Amino acid sequence: MNENKQDAPRQGSQKVIYAAIAANLGIAVAKFIVAGITGSAAMVAEGIHSAVDTGNEFLLLLGERRSARAPDRKHPFGYGKSLYFWALIVALSVFSLGGGLSIYHGVDALQNPPPLEDPMWSYVVLGVAALFEGYSWNVSRKELNTARKPGTSLWQAVRASKDASVFTIFIEDSAALLGLGIAAAGIALGHYFNNPYIDPAASIVIGLLLIGAAFMLARETGGLLVGEAIDHDELAALKALFLREPALDSVASLRTMQLGPEEVLLAASVQFRRGLSIDKVEAAIGRIETAVAAEHPVIRQIYFDASALRAAFK
Repeated sequence: MNENKQDAPRQGSQKVIYAAIAANLGIAVAKFIVAGITGSAAMVAEGIHSAVDTGNEFLLLLGERRSARAPDRKHPFGYGKSLYFWALIVALSVFSLGGGLSIYHGVDALQNPPPLEDPMWSYVVLGVAALFEGYSWNVSRKELNTARKPGTSLWQAVRASKDASVFTIFIEDSAALLGLGIAAAGIALGHYFNNPYIDPAASIVIGLLLIGAAFMLARETGGLLVGEAIDHDELAALKALFLREPALDSVASLRTMQLGPEEVLLAASVQFRRGLSIDKVEAAIGRIETAVAAEHPVIRQIYFDASALRAAFK
């Protein structure tokens, strides 16, 4: 068995979170001020969206800090999955608060549409919001790219990522940028056609967009929380590493589970060559652990099937 201590909170992920908090907090205040002046339902929906996103970033920050706690008696495998738990709470928040309230406000405004007001300040705030959201989105994109495999798309990088903080903020910011476009289109079309119902309809569309983003987040974080394996290519490389060990006859199975963004547990069911002395088996295990640590540093804990060890000494 090989164990390493849990890392301190990861600087790259925290940078992404702090950038998102700064962007969304300022944007939310500006949107609500303009929504109060203009009466735009789409701007209210966007304000709700940014306020919810700000709260969500603080939840992710909490998850980051809790996931960095060292293993203890009650949690011998550490607290890495705390991040996945809080990311799932974020997904529920986006669904209920972001999507639900935006749709509710849009439906309410459709029943009693406010009069059309001068949209200039709405456009100003939406433009500034797009700049801030674009900055936050770009920070999360760059962090995703650090682990992105050559030849894969950004969306494939999101699906493959085990870092819930980064892909959650990337998905949130992507939805935010689309929402800004929808809000701007709703306001512009409402004034162009002199129709007060288009703006509330845009609020409902923004709500549906957020619900879609929430389902996407829940699917990704839920799988990690239950316990995902490393991807197929990494598993194949890991098996090839084991097969290079001359003391092994065969590798029956290598079962992995993601315990955190940068921590994986490995349970190895292998067959050692019969008749090996205990010293040679220990030396082989040491070589395997050293090779795994060098080539797959995210694998922090390795357990060997006891039946394989017993068979070696028969």
